[in-house]
Amino acid sequence: MTQPQSPSALPGPALRPVRVGLVGAGPWARAMHARMLAAGPETELAAVWARRPEAAEEVAQQYGARAAASFEELLDLCDAVAFAVPPAVQAELAVHAAKAGRPMLLEKPLGADLASARRVAEAVAEHGVMTQLVLSKRYHPVTREFLRRAQDATVVGARSCYLHGAFLGGDFATPWRLEQGALLDLGPHLIDLLDAAVGPIATIRSSGDSRRWIELTCEHANGAISQASLSGAVHLSRARTRVELFGPGEELVYDTAELDHEECWPVLRREFAQAVRTGRGNGIDAGRGLRLQELIAMAAG
Repeated sequence: MTQPQSPSALPGPALRPVRVGLVGAGPWARAMHARMLAAGPETELAAVWARRPEAAEEVAQQYGARAAASFEELLDLCDAVAFAVPPAVQAELAVHAAKAGRPMLLEKPLGADLASARRVAEAVAEHGVMTQLVLSKRYHPVTREFLRRAQDATVVGARSCYLHGAFLGGDFATPWRLEQGALLDLGPHLIDLLDAAVGPIATIRSSGDSRRWIELTCEHANGAISQASLSGAVHLSRARTRVELFGPGEELVYDTAELDHEECWPVLRREFAQAVRTGRGNGIDAGRGLRLQELIAMAAG
């Protein structure tokens, strides 16, 4: 396996795009990863590999990329790897990518369970590779302003929800989501926001059924209490994500109802390319993914 030349080491007045290999060719790979990486200018979609060669070929052709015949060939064709596959598949292949020294754009959750997530984080640490986690809301300017304001607030309690109906049918009613439910799929997003906005979560417990509706109660290290409602199986006209922070000051509210999620992708792409070039990430990485998976495992009991 060849080691690609660092993008920052190339001659010329302008840096060439980071060549990213995409693992996966399913609905999320097509809707977000492929088109985001191909849009550039910071990155280019160099290659696509999937378990279904015809699906990989279709995505690759659309963006002028190569369809890799194997995961090993994909690694040879790229500077960095992006994953858009089920958690169990990501956890297995990410360990191999880390051993090959490839920076990675990882999906949440990091793995299908805590043990596999820990193996990914350990491989990343052992081989010193840069990682970035696709907690998509974290890349929106409105989210970042909310978290900035939350740092200056005294919070004693919080309420939050992440609700949609994607599990009821359609492209995202995938086997792992239907089996694991909202805690593993939506939980990383909402738990991440509560942990960042209110303060580090010390304990978390749950009630309900993750495949229908699950309630989380979090005790934070600073003494605050937060609650989170999660479901992917309720009929709504659009997904609903809302966080309300309460304390002695004014209520602070984060609501995605009016957000244009398309604003997330250029930020994510730019920060990933910069991190690949410099080897310095933004902190939303495999370590963060493991922290969230530990909290999910705690909630699951």
